[in-house]
Amino acid sequence: MTRVVVFENLSLDGVMQAPGRADEDVRGGFARGGWAIPYADQAMGKVAAESMATTGALLFGRRTYEDFYNVWPHRKNNPFTEVLNNTLKYVASTTLKEPLPWSNSVLLKGDVTQAVTELKARPGKDIVVLGSGSLLQTLMTHNLIDEYVLQIHPLVLGSGSRLFNDGPFASLRLVGSTTTTTGVVIATYQPAEALSAQTKAGAEPAVTSGRNTK
Repeated sequence: MTRVVVFENLSLDGVMQAPGRADEDVRGGFARGGWAIPYADQAMGKVAAESMATTGALLFGRRTYEDFYNVWPHRKNNPFTEVLNNTLKYVASTTLKEPLPWSNSVLLKGDVTQAVTELKARPGKDIVVLGSGSLLQTLMTHNLIDEYVLQIHPLVLGSGSRLFNDGPFASLRLVGSTTTTTGVVIATYQPAEALSAQTKAGAEPAVTSGRNTK
């Protein structure tokens, strides 16, 4: 089966809004866009590269998809541009129509939870979710996420959209962590019930990016 893996930048108070650019997402009057940029280092780049190596497809909500499309194809000197262009991209949206503008993009049909459930039933590499806060709330509510790779930055933003809002209870277990030179903790979590099932079956948890502990 294919896993759904969430890969997100977070502040200590759980904010995920606009980590990459000042103008990335100003909804709600958010004025601290680009907060993650000063913390980038080689360790974070290594984790991102390792994640892409185990990624078979990306999964986006409409807003994040459109934002990525408006930015990444124009970054000609960035090594991730070609990777993102060539990677299969699933898009959850009730307003977009095919054909989608970015190469290798597929619009999910019908109910998103059913569509993602069907994707998970297929064999293959991980499906990685970037950004896409509203979509993540839906996936978490329906227990469709297999792993969280959270890059937790040492700052408190005090406002902005958060990854974990009011919602269903979830028990997670830390399965790996590493700390970067800039103080970012890259923590990898899996649902506790999934790990319990692996333990009962006598299987070791799968190794993914961010698992090396130091």
